Amino acid sequence: MASPAFPPAQDASVDPSPSSVPQAPKSSYPSALSPLTSVFSRFSQWRKSLDLPNPGTVENLQKEVKATHLTNFIFDGARADLTKSLSMNPAFQVTHSFILGSQVSTPSYNFGAVFANNDMFLQGSVDHEGNVSARMNQGWAENSITKIQTQLSSQAGHSMIQLEHDYQGRDYSLNAKAVNPWPTDLTGIYIGNYLQSVTKNLALGVETLYQRPTPDMSEFTTSYLAKVTSDDKNWIATAQVQPAGILQATYWQKLHEKVEVAADLQLMASPQRRDAIATLGAKYDLRMATFRAQLDSTGKVSALLEQRFAPTFAFLVAGEIDHFKNAAKVGVGVMIESSTLTPEEMGMPPQH
Repeated sequence: MASPAFPPAQDASVDPSPSSVPQAPKSSYPSALSPLTSVFSRFSQWRKSLDLPNPGTVENLQKEVKATHLTNFIFDGARADLTKSLSMNPAFQVTHSFILGSQVSTPSYNFGAVFANNDMFLQGSVDHEGNVSARMNQGWAENSITKIQTQLSSQAGHSMIQLEHDYQGRDYSLNAKAVNPWPTDLTGIYIGNYLQSVTKNLALGVETLYQRPTPDMSEFTTSYLAKVTSDDKNWIATAQVQPAGILQATYWQKLHEKVEVAADLQLMASPQRRDAIATLGAKYDLRMATFRAQLDSTGKVSALLEQRFAPTFAFLVAGEIDHFKNAAKVGVGVMIESSTLTPEEMGMPPQH
């Protein structure tokens, strides 16, 4: 008779329980960093409880003043801008621009195109001399944008490339920029700025510029920024202190739903030069027109009227008088927009 089979006896020294499995030694790094992480977490919660607003970017620090003044809008001679929309979603349009009879620039023709969707913005142009410029904005998230700008010119020293990235935090903004960077010898221009909301009305910032035109030559400068905004955002004051005794201060106020005024003061108090320029401007929006006027301490008085006779047709008249130089400039222009899209494609109510 066969004897029953029994399982082999196990060695008592071998314990398969999990407690007997050798454990890897726990790292001491988490315990060592826990005080720092706790402090950072409390600091983040404290900042969040303040509910501070985003201060905007340093690039747009004086956006309201620039939109009110004539510096970016004044022209002389004759100009015409013909725009044709080819698509609305994504947006795609082309523009033909002509400039004639200007005292400060030669006659020119420029062809431009714009493409934009929810995440990307592309803009390019070429003039009659073959100079090409292009710009791209790529949005990775709602608060993170990468920008690339380039220019190719037949003239020596006029070609450039600029790389930039914007990041918008809850209560701060951060920007890094490189102009004509060369990785082998690190030549180029490098700019970084940071703007932080201190209170709901006050934001302070700093901007640092590092120039390295040649491997054996470099320059490092820092500017300080301040921005004050009213509770109802009807007035904004800014100040920027630059090296060598340069101060720029601006003030913008919305007097009425259709009336805005702005002032700009630039002071230079260096040992080699002492100078100051003050500029006052106003913008008035009518139902189908926009009027801008400006006066500065150099004796220049200028005005610009943009009259829209239809949503797709505008007529512009600009003028500037320099009392100190006894000179004057006059400019006229037209802006015509056309589209091959139907009213439904443009988002307008259908025509019956």
